[in-house]
Amino acid sequence: MLVIACPGQGAQKSGFLSSWLELPGFAASIEELSAAADLDLRLHGTESDDDTITDTALAQPLLVASAIAAYRELVRDLPAPQVVAGHSVGEIGAAQIAGILTAAEAMEFVKVRATGMAEAAAATPTGMAAVVGGDPEEVLARITEAGLSPANVNGGGQTVAAGSLEGIDALKENAPERARVIPLAVAGAFHTDYMAPATDPLAALAAGLSPADPDITILSNRDGKAVTSGREYVDTLVHQVTHPVRWDLCQEELLSQGVTGLLELVPGGTLTGLAKRGMKGVETFALKSAGDLDAAREFVAAHTRN
Repeated sequence: MLVIACPGQGAQKSGFLSSWLELPGFAASIEELSAAADLDLRLHGTESDDDTITDTALAQPLLVASAIAAYRELVRDLPAPQVVAGHSVGEIGAAQIAGILTAAEAMEFVKVRATGMAEAAAATPTGMAAVVGGDPEEVLARITEAGLSPANVNGGGQTVAAGSLEGIDALKENAPERARVIPLAVAGAFHTDYMAPATDPLAALAAGLSPADPDITILSNRDGKAVTSGREYVDTLVHQVTHPVRWDLCQEELLSQGVTGLLELVPGGTLTGLAKRGMKGVETFALKSAGDLDAAREFVAAHTRN
């Protein structure tokens, strides 16, 4: 049983699409998705440096487009996965893969989301820090004591705290026992109330869409559960801008469903790393370059038969 996982912001690296754009089908997809987002995603996926593509307004559309284009190349004549899930902005790519949104709708949605979150982040200096290790209850307690929010509860011993820069400093100074606090190079406190200004334009866009119900089981970051209504899923995408990503609950649900393989779409690595720690016994595949495609297709074929 296979799950396709779409990574979230922070997974992007300079030049990560270079090998992929040598594939005519992938290149055509990126051109299509660039037009829908009114962004030069080819340029940003090949020539732009890390500082440039750290910009939320670019990173989010780039990641969603990459997931959509890579999925098209991956599956082609193969069976569809039994489950799809995305982490944070990866949920939008997952929605397109599951048939809830068209590719154009997904790109319009992510552009509005990214622009709104970038503007919200610029309004107030905030940040995020990964807390790795430690007792889970103590970690959450120390995050709260520092006036922060647990923005990403990722499982596998990793929680991401978000909030004021002063709070991040306080958490570093009063770190949980047996835990490391690692500040992240992000623009702001995503998935907290600081992102509230981004929700109104996104809700307005969502209200005008006519999402289809998913044709592949899709999990929500809200609670890790499958969502059977396309309308509910899109509404949850708006809700998630200011609420925590519960990837730990997604992993628990995948285990309960009997998933045997997790393939993370380009740029793979983050979610497979979490799965290795939090989903023992599940095989993983991180799709990074076009050179991985044949092996990835074998992985898909093997696990969709289970």
